[in-house]
Formats: sequence, structure tokens, C-alpha cells
Amino acid sequence: MGGERDRLRDALASKTPLTWVLTGDSITHGLLHTRGERNYVDHLHELIRGDMGRVQDALINTAISGWRVTQLLKDFDRRVAHWHPNIVTLMIGTNDCSTTAKAGVVAPHEFAASVTEFVQRVRKIGAIPVLQTPPTIDIAHAPERARIAEFAQATRDVAAGQDVILIDQFARFTELGAGGVAHHLLNDPFHPGATGHAVLALEIARVLGLQAPPASDRVLPYLAQRVADAG
Repeated sequence: MGGERDRLRDALASKTPLTWVLTGDSITHGLLHTRGERNYVDHLHELIRGDMGRVQDALINTAISGWRVTQLLKDFDRRVAHWHPNIVTLMIGTNDCSTTAKAGVVAPHEFAASVTEFVQRVRKIGAIPVLQTPPTIDIAHAPERARIAEFAQATRDVAAGQDVILIDQFARFTELGAGGVAHHLLNDPFHPGATGHAVLALEIARVLGLQAPPASDRVLPYLAQRVADAG
């Protein structure tokens, strides 16, 4: 991972335009549950292309609500390769962990194998993979997704085994929920609301080192204050 972290740092320090593909399921798709406000991809767009002044970068959101990682693998060319990305982020697992989906029940080790394949295919096209664990879930009101922690751990295990940059959103939501459910970050049992998306964007920026010069640093302070006020 040191090599890819170094590549990412050098790429951000360069003026060469970057193409970012952000993919996953409904959380990254970012519709409905922010109630008309920005989702985390939108915040990153303003941070990178606005505050950071990287106006020639492109941020492409190819996530689709309801999808699992196996569907992403089948549609990899359209969802990822078609865009010739430099950086690819993946947040997945919220649907994969469901025990009631028509697609059937997936074991954590099967999920991990698919995520590993995704990482390898991203690297094969020359891009830097970035894995995100999914946020926590209000399991009492979504019992069919009670295995979410196992799938978050599977993502961590893939990141460790494949030496991939990891953004542990599950751990961050757990922290902000004081070890329990961060109800104030959710719009329903498993979709973050607008404040939850602020948390997602802040954690990505922190881990990836996305920071604007002081004179143009607007997005991150705003998001941080929003999260603080909601807590």
C-alpha cells in the first residue's frame, strides 16, 4: 500500500488531470436519502474540483442502488474500465450481507473473494483501488442485514491481504454512535442521510489526504461543523 499511497500523493501534487471512479451500491449512488442535499460524491467533487483547484479532474459516480459486488464484476467494463480511471473507490457490502435478497445468501468469504477480484481488475487497468467499509446499520430495524459487521471485516481483511488503501467508514460511524447506532447520521436503518454523507466525505478526505489551501478551504470546515452540530 505504501507504493499506492505514494502514487496517490504524487498524483495529487501533480497538475496532471485525474479521473476518479466512485462505485458501489445505493449509498454511493446517493439518491433519495439525502432529501435533496448533496451526497458524499458531490462533496468530494466540490472539494477536489473547487477548493483544491483541480478543475480538470473528473469524478464519475457509477454506483447503482441495490447492487452487489458480483454485479459490479459482471459490469466492470461499463462501471469502471470504460472511464480509464486513475483512482477507483469501492463501497459495497450492504446488499451483499442481506439474508432475504432474491439473489441468495452470500458468505463473507465469498464476498471477500469477489472484492479481491475487483481490486485485482482495477490494478490490471493501471488504477489505484481504494476500499471503503460500509457504514453501520440499525440492525434492530433491518435484521436481514445483521451480518454487516462480518462484511465490513471481510473488506478490512481484503485490504490487509492485498495491501489496499482502506477507508473504514464502519469504524467511523461506530465511533460517532458511541459504540452503538449513529441514528443522527441515518435516514433509514441502513442509508446515511445528509449528515451521514458529510461524515463519509470527511473520512475519505482525511485518509486520502485531500486538503485545500487555507485561502480556499470551504468544504471540509463546513462538513466538520455540520457533523459537530448534529452530534
